[in-house]
Amino acid sequence: MRRAAAFFLPLIVVPMLAIAGCATLGIEPGPPLALTQVEHLEYFPYQVKGYQRSYPPRSITVLVPLDQREFVDADTPDHAPEDGKPAIGVVLGRSGGVLQRLYNDPLPELTQRAIGQSAQEAGMVPFLGRGSTYDGKPINTDYVLASKITRGWVVKRRGANGRNGPLWSTSADFALTIVVYKPPFTVPFWQGTTSSTFNDPPVGSFGLGPEDEAGIYDSPGEVLSVALTRAVAGIFQHDDFRTLVRQDQINPR
Repeated sequence: MRRAAAFFLPLIVVPMLAIAGCATLGIEPGPPLALTQVEHLEYFPYQVKGYQRSYPPRSITVLVPLDQREFVDADTPDHAPEDGKPAIGVVLGRSGGVLQRLYNDPLPELTQRAIGQSAQEAGMVPFLGRGSTYDGKPINTDYVLASKITRGWVVKRRGANGRNGPLWSTSADFALTIVVYKPPFTVPFWQGTTSSTFNDPPVGSFGLGPEDEAGIYDSPGEVLSVALTRAVAGIFQHDDFRTLVRQDQINPR
């Protein structure tokens, strides 16, 4: 029996050493996540309420936004594109290490379509234009909207272990700068900014403890989609922009 016990001892010690090594290297226990993940951002129509049909039916050309997102640590690999797809966020382990890098199809075309959909909800008549800047050339719409994406990032973090396994939280941020022109003038008719930060689950939601707070969305891309949707809708929630459009005298074409 002593010989048998001595024989099985290394089989028990080796897995324990492997687990200890994982902890030393900062590797998360459990099934490993893929190194990269392609998300699918989208605009959620009518998720933001209160501004629908609040604008007169003026026509507006929505140009392709410029992706000029700013990052504090822009030189890290986390923000580098992969296979033509821009980075949009990361998944962090409990130790703070990057478990997964997140990518998406290019943001400008997606955001252009989102602005067009939001303009339609607001009561305007949108057209998707080519290019990103307005140079004063004749264009057959009442307004032209140019924009820049200044923020667009999502972080999913693993927290402590709860009763039902690891606790996760996700935070997403999206922001735009907007310039609206009234052709053929190149002086801005209106300009402003819009931004949205969305946390899933909401911070301190319902006064519950962290173990009783559950996220609404399954993927970090969905959380960033909410932030994008709210930021885009924020364009047409600006009271000063709405007032200008309502008071603007449009000459018949």
